[in-house]
Amino acid sequence: MQGEAASDRTVLKITGEDRVHFLQGLVTNDVRRLDGRLVYAALLTPQGKYLADFFLAGAPDAILIDVKTDLAEALIRRLSMYRLRARVAIEPAGLHVLRGLGDPPAGALPDPRDPALGWRALVAAPGPEGATDWDAIRVAHCIPETGIELIPDDTYILEAGFERLSGVDFHKGCYVGQEVTARMKHKTELKKGLVTVRIDGAAPVGTPVMAGDKPAGTLFTQSGGQAIAFLRFDRADGPMTAGGATLTLDHG
Repeated sequence: MQGEAASDRTVLKITGEDRVHFLQGLVTNDVRRLDGRLVYAALLTPQGKYLADFFLAGAPDAILIDVKTDLAEALIRRLSMYRLRARVAIEPAGLHVLRGLGDPPAGALPDPRDPALGWRALVAAPGPEGATDWDAIRVAHCIPETGIELIPDDTYILEAGFERLSGVDFHKGCYVGQEVTARMKHKTELKKGLVTVRIDGAAPVGTPVMAGDKPAGTLFTQSGGQAIAFLRFDRADGPMTAGGATLTLDHG
């Protein structure tokens, strides 16, 4: 199978007869939509803040979870905390993640966040290292990354673009953090969020963005003269700075 190893990912599996009902009441997307597709979703705090994002895939007698390795242990602990009397088991699946662009091979599924991200596959053997500049693709399409733009106990998923990324379902019913997320969707207008900007120069991830002498947000991933930034929209109309770099909104 062609593709590149996503070596920073861990695959977990949830087995047991309650697995669909169990996850359906916890995550931001509809677990019942796993037939022949990947579902992108997140687990939130009761206050609606991001804890982890992941892909869900159906398998015989199991649901597979493709998650950033840095978050895997914490995700297992959190899911186990919610398990209570649910007839489920949570454990490593012993699989590896491949991703690639172009025509998907057999067994691969499209990345649901954006067509530009190609496909993903869960396989038994590690794949080869690749040379694709995934950061450049993410920045051009404003796709946040776990642990960079997506910060546990801090990020709100709608400000991170999860609706655009097919990562939240507003019709599936209750899940942890649903009330806050629904209120942000239906009762308020987002005043800040992740956007792609043009950048002249460079600055470390996490550098504050300033609009004149006023704080405007935070700079994140940079690639090819563009960057992802978290901005207050009311302060993002004109030139901004981040350290020694100059930023402007990318309207293209």
